[in-house]
Amino acid sequence: MDKQAFSEAWGKKATGTFTQPVIDALPTQTDKRLYLKIVELGPANLPETERQEYNTILSTMDNIYSTAKVHPQPNVSWSLEPELTDIMANSRSYKKLLFAWEGWHNESGVPLKSYYPRFVELSNKGSRADGFADTGAVWRSWYESKNFENDLRELYKTVEPLYLHLHAFVRRQLYNQYGPKYINLKGPIPAHLLGNMWSQTWNNIYSMMIPFPDKPNLDVTDEMDKQGYNATHMFRVAEEFFTSLDLAPMPAEFWSGSMLEKPNDREVVCHASAWDFYNRRDFRIKQCTTVTMEQLSTVHHEMGHVQYYLQYKDQPVGFRRGANPGFHEAIGDVLSLSVSTPKHLHTIGLLDTVTNDYETDINYLLKMALEKIAFLPFGYLIDQWRWDVFSGRTPTERYNSDWWYLRTKYQGICPPTRRTEEHFDAGAKYHVPGNTPYIRYFVSFILQFQFHEKLCEAANHTGPLHTCDIYRSKEAGAILKKVLQAGSSEPWQDVLMDALGTNKMDSTSLIKYFDPILKWLEEQNVNETLGWPDFDWTPPIPEGYPEDIGKRSVHLWNSKSLNLNPPGAAKLSLYSGKN
Repeated sequence: MDKQAFSEAWGKKATGTFTQPVIDALPTQTDKRLYLKIVELGPANLPETERQEYNTILSTMDNIYSTAKVHPQPNVSWSLEPELTDIMANSRSYKKLLFAWEGWHNESGVPLKSYYPRFVELSNKGSRADGFADTGAVWRSWYESKNFENDLRELYKTVEPLYLHLHAFVRRQLYNQYGPKYINLKGPIPAHLLGNMWSQTWNNIYSMMIPFPDKPNLDVTDEMDKQGYNATHMFRVAEEFFTSLDLAPMPAEFWSGSMLEKPNDREVVCHASAWDFYNRRDFRIKQCTTVTMEQLSTVHHEMGHVQYYLQYKDQPVGFRRGANPGFHEAIGDVLSLSVSTPKHLHTIGLLDTVTNDYETDINYLLKMALEKIAFLPFGYLIDQWRWDVFSGRTPTERYNSDWWYLRTKYQGICPPTRRTEEHFDAGAKYHVPGNTPYIRYFVSFILQFQFHEKLCEAANHTGPLHTCDIYRSKEAGAILKKVLQAGSSEPWQDVLMDALGTNKMDSTSLIKYFDPILKWLEEQNVNETLGWPDFDWTPPIPEGYPEDIGKRSVHLWNSKSLNLNPPGAAKLSLYSGKN
């Protein structure tokens, strides 16, 4: 019996057994919460033929994404992992970056376009059978707030000034690198120049941005390589961090069943993910791990998911999930905030010395901002687009134009080549064909700093928040353990109140963490334009760029020429890895 058939059988058994009087008579709110989780069936509501069609579409989209390759020349192919990811991170050639970016978006996104509308239709049908308006409404319901969208809007407004200053500084540095032909100091940044295929984090271009280059290098990738780090050792290092907090070691099944490196004998989706097999002992990670400092953070993130699985494994199946989806994503990242500190890197032997001075702090905080602050608008907008797709506010014929409107509006980036509705650039991001909700990552970036401040307090940390390392603090571990063991058995607001003394998500801790770098950025940006008033600007195609690529990229997208007034315009002024 497949998962959906199982869900249908038990869901119908529950609805047949628990009539409304019986539900009303359930002894506790916990029992009622469990019942509601059992009877929400989603695609399991679909008739068998449509359920099979739904699963076939998902499988087909997954296969398209996992096997997409860019062919720079005959008999040569680049996969997303590792070749394209490495090019985006390390190349500084405008043309090579453009070729990699456009090649991936064309090869992965375009073939998905014909499948996605029917997927949306079937997904919505399953959601409506559960009493929701559409699938977006289901996803938002997991946050148990009548004002969830407004809460997000207000949170984003509080962190937007940080992003605007980071964007202006990065744009100026890119201008110094690529010149006025390709960088408009009043416009959005071309999307292929930020070190990441989706411009979601910018830490890979840190070497171009370092405020004080004479200070010690805080990227310890070379040192990891020098010391002979491999994938297994990286996971052992992460495990030891968790056990130092008096949390659980990985079970034997984790080490025997996980895929920690890319196999040579088959194609796989390399997108990092953690898996709970619901038998209380088998938990695994699938990751094509490479030896880099960035991947060391990803390893901690994925192991954070598994630690959550281990801690709530004795809850009823319906409660074996995060208090809300953002909690699950936040846990590993909370540890990464400690792991990335110079203090911790020195403790585990990856950094020779720790220099506590203003310039080193600014270097470190800028690197963290390129990872954390750069991500915030991306984490916010992905599901803004999908919620509008599910609701019908973004119809099929506007998939790509609305996608790029939101990306330009919130991120201040633009497509580096001209894009049409023949393209499906949202599909070039794993979570769209993989049907993984994304607002959880935005939520997690707020929550992780709230947790970090509380855990640092428990660990008796003194000094600036960004210097805190909770390694080996069993007091901090005790707080985490209580949160994790609750699973989703209580409303997340209650779990948060119990752990932190507040029942609201709040950006105060995040702003406190980055306050020194914000002040520094404000000084650097005195003469810079904040924002991108030249909203519709796009860069020229470079001379000598392959003509066949250019012909496939003739672009009609322009918010004015399409008379586009996307539904997102009035919104703001302004369990897998997120990457």
